[in-house]
Amino acid sequence: MKTVSIIYFSAGGHTAKMAEAAAKGAGSVAGIQVNLLAIQGKDIQEGRYQNAGVMETLDASDAIIFGSPTYMGNVAAQFKCFMDASAERWFGRKWDGKVAAGITISGSPSGDKLNTLLYLSLFAAQHGMVWVGNNVVPYSDAQHRNRLGSFLGVMGQAGQEPPEVAPNESDKLTAEALGQRVAELALKLR
Repeated sequence: MKTVSIIYFSAGGHTAKMAEAAAKGAGSVAGIQVNLLAIQGKDIQEGRYQNAGVMETLDASDAIIFGSPTYMGNVAAQFKCFMDASAERWFGRKWDGKVAAGITISGSPSGDKLNTLLYLSLFAAQHGMVWVGNNVVPYSDAQHRNRLGSFLGVMGQAGQEPPEVAPNESDKLTAEALGQRVAELALKLR
């Protein structure tokens, strides 16, 4: 059994919906166990993410999908605290060779989400991870998956609507496809 873990921060529930969709996609692959791991405010103490259990779960995973809303053109501060706390893993090369991917969401169609995905992919590269992009051709199916045209990772859009309304079904289906792709590659590569 291979494990795909999805670590994410979600302030208003929108990124959580995208993470849940990715988990659904990964879980649809036989031989895959999925961990859905939310970054909680209580785990950030004096500006540092501290949750040994989550970090150990990620260490034991075969693939990790990173999820953060795009705030001011980059990951949320809470997610950045998690990234900074991974330095011990970086020194020990604990995530080297793991499959990695990213998901982000913001209020506008662009919303500078590309910068967030670039940052997540660079973070994965620093850890020696194998980055997996989104292979869904925009609007290539009736569900209009990848409607925002992102190949580095998955982008979603949600403004002030509640998470039951946005992200829309197309964005969630795109995240689901990425989760499935990551799981399939994890089975092949690790």
